[in-house]
Amino acid sequence: MKQWNYDNDQWTKLPAHMKHLPLFTRHIDWSSIALRYAWAFFLKYIFFMFYIRLKTIGSWKEIYKKHPRLLIISNHGSHLDAISIAASIPTFYWTDLFIAAAKDYFFSNPLFTFFSQHCLGAIPIDRKDKKSQAISLIMTLFSTLDRIWLIIFPEGTRSKDGKIHDFKRGVSIFAEKTKTPILFIYVDGNNRLWPKGAFFAKPGVLKIHVGAVHPPAPIEIVYAAYKKWVLTLAPDIFSIEPEEGANANTEDTLTPG
Repeated sequence: MKQWNYDNDQWTKLPAHMKHLPLFTRHIDWSSIALRYAWAFFLKYIFFMFYIRLKTIGSWKEIYKKHPRLLIISNHGSHLDAISIAASIPTFYWTDLFIAAAKDYFFSNPLFTFFSQHCLGAIPIDRKDKKSQAISLIMTLFSTLDRIWLIIFPEGTRSKDGKIHDFKRGVSIFAEKTKTPILFIYVDGNNRLWPKGAFFAKPGVLKIHVGAVHPPAPIEIVYAAYKKWVLTLAPDIFSIEPEEGANANTEDTLTPG
């Protein structure tokens, strides 16, 4: 792994919401690890067992062995998506797991920032003025780290109607430029349990389908392969309205919310 010059102002004067990322950590933060394991315990053995019943279809074990670096993509219809995908992944793998998250929401106040840093491992995405910095950071993470899994939603934002809309091309640019494969995930029941605009999730069953690992490719190919797979699980889940998502530029991809 590349050795960073931590005395350089570029690293030592980072804002607080960036200092949890592995490029900038000088030592093992056992307090942060303990908080993350406590959060994992709550998700796996309380929230997703007694309130929402989470079912995982597929195995993470072989994927973890074969693919130390992955872009994990999924449909996005709910605030449940990222945490349910994380909950389906064995806690032991969480030290390598990160989530692309909107800075203006997940880092909007000290409490949210603390939670996003230490429980989610969130990479802050500035959706307003500094998208290029987020793009550069993600590219650097994948080009430098030996092992990293990043959950990112290629639709760019939560679906209002529960349908899957066109993918924006930034995911493919990340994958192709850093030679990082893409793992397909489908979250079934997310919009039904916690649709966009609802205050909180209602109880029910949520399913995580773990699909194939796709090689880096242009977004049209990735989207077609993802759609072909998901249609075998949910035939009516894709939007039929023409969109321009697949033709959007890189920065338009980074709008998780």
